[in-house]
Amino acid sequence: MTSSFRIRSNAKLTAIGSYVPDQKITNAGLERLVETNDEWIVQRTGISERRAAAPDQYTSDMCIEAVADLQRRYNVQLEDVDYIIVSTTTPDMPFPSVSARVQQAFNIGACGAIDLQAACAGFTAALQNANGLLLSGIARKVLVIGADSMTKITDYTDRTTCILFGDGAGAVLLEADDDREGDLLASYSVTTGAGGHHVYLTGLSEKLGEHELQNPGKIVQNGREVYKWAVSTVPIGIEQLLERAGLTVADIDWFVPHSANMRIIESICERSGIPVERTLASLQHYGNTSSATIPLALDLAVRDNKLQPGQLVLLYGFGAGLTQAGVLMRWEL
Repeated sequence: MTSSFRIRSNAKLTAIGSYVPDQKITNAGLERLVETNDEWIVQRTGISERRAAAPDQYTSDMCIEAVADLQRRYNVQLEDVDYIIVSTTTPDMPFPSVSARVQQAFNIGACGAIDLQAACAGFTAALQNANGLLLSGIARKVLVIGADSMTKITDYTDRTTCILFGDGAGAVLLEADDDREGDLLASYSVTTGAGGHHVYLTGLSEKLGEHELQNPGKIVQNGREVYKWAVSTVPIGIEQLLERAGLTVADIDWFVPHSANMRIIESICERSGIPVERTLASLQHYGNTSSATIPLALDLAVRDNKLQPGQLVLLYGFGAGLTQAGVLMRWEL
């Protein structure tokens, strides 16, 4: 089932922040662990290095650092946040939630707090949910965070996956503004659950339908099948999202896809007619950080003065599930 529509929105993005750990995992470092080399990794992924959380550092710690960065840079008040949504597939623990840890850290009062699990589509899905909370009046101020500690679930004997993943967090603050059209203009989502066995992390069950699961506690991915799915279906989603918004590719100033792999991004751009030069990514130095890739890419562009008020930005997450979530927004920060 798919849904794509021009949405009502009163959501205004008022602040952004990010955090990545200090420790770097370079391609040269991976050469000492598995049979690979820098040239092979860069050619196939576009990744030069990635960051790794310390052994005693978890997703909640990175979320707190990202929100603290947001607060310092934009001097915003957080005590009156009504809702916290954290998108992550790597919580510190099943419960209490990562969002509850963020609430405690900033001493936020009467506040809803949930973790959302949509893997690499999680941040854009969280934006969709935040918009609903604001528009309904349930909340006036929502903190949305995308964060993952992917290195803690990566098998460093599997050269097909260990070259990809890194850790990081990105956060945005959305506030209700009833006096103008919101920043979020259109939305798209689609799920193909039948392909879920192509990328998974084990939990309580040892089977996924008829498929026996492998490598407990570590991410397992059929890269070839995920690539085929992404490059054949994401361009369709982009086309449908833009069509419902009454826009074309030429209207988009920046495309911010999930930073899975540069070759996937290039193929999506080629099939969608989007110039690669108009993409924003975070993978070169941070790798695939799952829920964090899109907010990290946005914040890198803010720091580099690439994003300017009034520009149209297409955010598009895709990954395990197999799930996609796209959001078209006007950047006004």
